Amino acid sequence: MRAISLVGMPGGGKSTVGRQLARSLRCGFADCDAEIERRVGMSIRAFFADQGEQAFRDVEQSVIDDICRQSDLVIATGGGAVLREANRAALHSLTTVVYLRSSPEELFRRLRHDTQRPLLQVADPQRKLRDLYAERDPLYRKTAHFVIETGRPSVMNLVNMIRMQLELAGVVDGAVGPSPGAGEPPVGH
Repeated sequence: MRAISLVGMPGGGKSTVGRQLARSLRCGFADCDAEIERRVGMSIRAFFADQGEQAFRDVEQSVIDDICRQSDLVIATGGGAVLREANRAALHSLTTVVYLRSSPEELFRRLRHDTQRPLLQVADPQRKLRDLYAERDPLYRKTAHFVIETGRPSVMNLVNMIRMQLELAGVVDGAVGPSPGAGEPPVGH
């Protein structure tokens, strides 16, 4: 199976949904942010503060280039991965990209108490999310093969929605793995 990449805004559920999708498809899971932290030997927040966004984006590009070449893998990208053309090109050409689309208001509801995301440590994080969304939504759409509106469904419902889209498109076999059970909390909880 060609790798499946999840793109979307910070707090959109990429890591949470990605882990469950990988389990459902019986394949590996890679979180780009976790791989970046492993490579730089510190948290993204600390690296961002110490080295700046440009250095972070350089490491992110290297990670994406490496991970996208693997198969049988679900990849959770960082929210800003689509900012670089090289990343958009690698994701779109080497993987099947699913955009988990959430409104800025829904994202703020999920992230209002999060202190780990460097770009949201500002006086007005809701406005920052609106600005990021306005900038990034067109890039996510351009990169994606599929767009899934996240709203407030449970993680398992999102996984099932993604699987259904991928199965209908012939990207994955409908018999890949058991359909995950219900009872999961909504994304972001």
